[in-house]
Amino acid sequence: MNILIVGPSWVGDMVMAQTLFQCLKQRHPQCEIDVLAPEWSRPILERMPEVRRALSFPLGHGALELATRRRIGKSLAGQYDQAILLPNSLKSALVPFFAGIPKRTGWRGEFRYGLLNDVRTLDKERYPLMIERFMALAYEPNVELPKPYPRPSLQIDPVTREAALSKFGLTLDRPVLALCPGAEFGESKRWPSEHYAKVAEARIREGWQVWLFGSKNDHAVGEDIRARLIPGLREESVNLSGDTSLAEAIDLLSCADSVVSNDSGLMHVAAALNRPLVAVYGSTSPGFTPPLAEHVEVVRLGIECSPCFDRTCRFGHYNCLRQLMPDAVNDALQKLQGSVVEVH
Repeated sequence: MNILIVGPSWVGDMVMAQTLFQCLKQRHPQCEIDVLAPEWSRPILERMPEVRRALSFPLGHGALELATRRRIGKSLAGQYDQAILLPNSLKSALVPFFAGIPKRTGWRGEFRYGLLNDVRTLDKERYPLMIERFMALAYEPNVELPKPYPRPSLQIDPVTREAALSKFGLTLDRPVLALCPGAEFGESKRWPSEHYAKVAEARIREGWQVWLFGSKNDHAVGEDIRARLIPGLREESVNLSGDTSLAEAIDLLSCADSVVSNDSGLMHVAAALNRPLVAVYGSTSPGFTPPLAEHVEVVRLGIECSPCFDRTCRFGHYNCLRQLMPDAVNDALQKLQGSVVEVH
């Protein structure tokens, strides 16, 4: 049985999609799973043993380009028994339709009748978690999901990890605190730089080193955090934001002894690497997309106006993050320090 998954467009969602792949493998041990997704997601998919192939999808957010979707669909004709769509958009259903895949499964949304022939109606109360909404598509409608739920688990190749360490001149002679201070979603997910700097300072004074991760957009934030460290401590930190590929970031994150992250894609990567993780929440809630790992401390204030799920604070104060003091994160890190986790 060959199954085509049309994958999501965000790092965290792609990590969580592994729960669906795990369920499919449990139901159909001999099935082959290919994932049609943006090229950036290849390093994530290559670290999932359930996935046979990552198929690069060349179109970006919002691009319809019907002719391109038809061409891709025709190129996949006759190869799959089922397609499962994780996005709810109409355009995400076009490639499986043009491919003529016999069973096309997805949640009802955006007038997809006809494009899908196994249309599910989502009960948000029954499936409050995103992973439940992904996993449910592996089963017949209204089937009780088996528990315990699987957790994403990315597999690391020691050779590529050593290559990344060597490339950036990093050593593991001291414990590593990884900081992930960015969030593509917006400012309302970003814990302030000055708070991250206080956490970094406390760990460096205890003999740790600090690695900062993120995209090119997060490089300035990383530099701001380092600038807040006094000379002598600053040298024990390195800003990797924007310098690593996603593949290198994943491999290097697997070396971390602890991670502090905003609610972001890298938070889910760290969880899938089973790193001891402190997850900082402001405008969002762990009730929908929590980090799925054993050694996790969630830190949030839960003030009256949060979670609002807005990209920017409607009141302009960002108190859900600004008033969340570094001591709370440092205390959470202390709780995690007793947990020794092997790198896979």
